Amino acid sequence: MQLGLIGLGRMGGNMRERIRAAGHEVVGFDHNPNISDVSSLAELVDKLSAPRVVWTMVPAGPITEDTIDQLGGLLSAGDLIIDGGNSKFTDDRPRAERLAPKGIGYMDCGVSGGVWGSQNGYALMVGGDAAHVAMAMPIFEALKPAGPYGFVHAGPVAAGHYTKMVHNGIEYGMMQALAEGWELLEASEYVDNVPGSIKSWREGSVVKSWLLDLFDRALDGDPELGKLKGYAEDTGEGRWTVDEAVRLAVPLHVIAASLFTRFESRQPDSPAMKAVAALRQQFGGHAVMG
Repeated sequence: MQLGLIGLGRMGGNMRERIRAAGHEVVGFDHNPNISDVSSLAELVDKLSAPRVVWTMVPAGPITEDTIDQLGGLLSAGDLIIDGGNSKFTDDRPRAERLAPKGIGYMDCGVSGGVWGSQNGYALMVGGDAAHVAMAMPIFEALKPAGPYGFVHAGPVAAGHYTKMVHNGIEYGMMQALAEGWELLEASEYVDNVPGSIKSWREGSVVKSWLLDLFDRALDGDPELGKLKGYAEDTGEGRWTVDEAVRLAVPLHVIAASLFTRFESRQPDSPAMKAVAALRQQFGGHAVMG
């Protein structure tokens, strides 16, 4: 099978090699000519046989919108576009609606696996019509891990990115729990071997996970994480998850708290805690730090 792949950064480049290793032809386009197979989107489309499947793997937002709109002017009826970036799910249906009058299919695919996906396979969460899923299934099979897991046709267009959004929200909560447990171990006068304690959980424990394995790997290189600053960005998906929880009145205590903790990490001197200290001084005469 042929695939046009747009965006050959670290993940896109790894995906290209994994798909090629499975015996499929990939024509890749990137604005970096050193890694691109073609010089333009038009040339990419020309090199693919109909019906064409083109996968975009570029940053969410205006770049993705522009890329999909350009493809809409180059592709033909019966062709298919897959967006594998971290787009917000609310962007997917308008794209599909713009492409439908031209007979061009659209699917959204949430992709998880990070830098390890090239070795372990990628978890794929797909939204779209069943016929389009079947059309692209050889590519999904090449990218997913071996075995029954790592792929879901989650529902119609937008379901893939929605599922990936919730996946990332859960990831926020799991990372926060690991971080807080590690901090408590570090603070304790009872535990002498904190890295070893974390490592012991990797087998036979109910908290065994890939995130735990990665955390243990980080501690191997820096047992007290002294080389890092306690600052964590958020990519937007955690915010979208909490927004959806508010819209649907679903209690997301852990995920919401983990998102707010990331915001807190950006405050070297918390204004809210200054207010709390001032109030404690006013009503109870408690000491404050100047």
